[in-house]
Amino acid sequence: MPRLEEHCWSCSCSHSVKTQELSSAGWIVCKTGEMMSIITAVLRHAYGSLHSLQSANLMRRGLVLFIVGVVLALVLNLLQIQRNVTLFPEEVLDTFFSSAWWIPLCCGTAAAVVGLLYPCLDHHLGEPHKFKREWASVMRCTAVFVGINHASAKLDFANNVQLSLTLAALSLGLWWTFDRSRSGFGLGLTTAFLATLIAQLLVYNGIYQYTSPDFLYVRSWLPCIFFSGGVTVGNIGRQPGSTFVFRN
Repeated sequence: MPRLEEHCWSCSCSHSVKTQELSSAGWIVCKTGEMMSIITAVLRHAYGSLHSLQSANLMRRGLVLFIVGVVLALVLNLLQIQRNVTLFPEEVLDTFFSSAWWIPLCCGTAAAVVGLLYPCLDHHLGEPHKFKREWASVMRCTAVFVGINHASAKLDFANNVQLSLTLAALSLGLWWTFDRSRSGFGLGLTTAFLATLIAQLLVYNGIYQYTSPDFLYVRSWLPCIFFSGGVTVGNIGRQPGSTFVFRN
């Protein structure tokens, strides 16, 4: 009898210990699940905040680039018209800005797209641009770009080829001084090619025209202007904060 009682007592004790262990394990699992739920909620909230911040930064950066493109388009197009480099219908010249309504809109949109593509391309190529990132350098780059446009309208050469070679050298100098990246050079060339092609189509369809065209329907120095413009808006798009938009 004592052995039976001892055996029953030991069984009940071991059963009690197992029950306690199971309940402790269940409590740990429950608490772990609660902690994982909290961590997941925090991460989801952080990701949502980060996504909202990225979207706001993207919109702000695009708006700045759009405004810059509109202002430069109005000023530089007026300069070209005054020097009789480009010709528009009389009803266009009678407007307040002496410019067709679609020019600032197209140039502003193009500036926003190209300017945002520069940091995106840097990120995907794994080559963050760190050369002359301060805003003072951006202002100097913009001033040089305006100077190149001014030279295209003001300088008088024996022929357009000499002017084109001069502007090409100035455009490459602008890229070398303020950019020096492979992505910047490649995207600048792509911008020049596509913009020149669009200009050819516009002139071909009689929307406006150039005086003394020597490169099909446009001037041969026009790609140089578009190349330097792409580098300029790219430097604006690369300013601190713009690359944050494309980080994972």
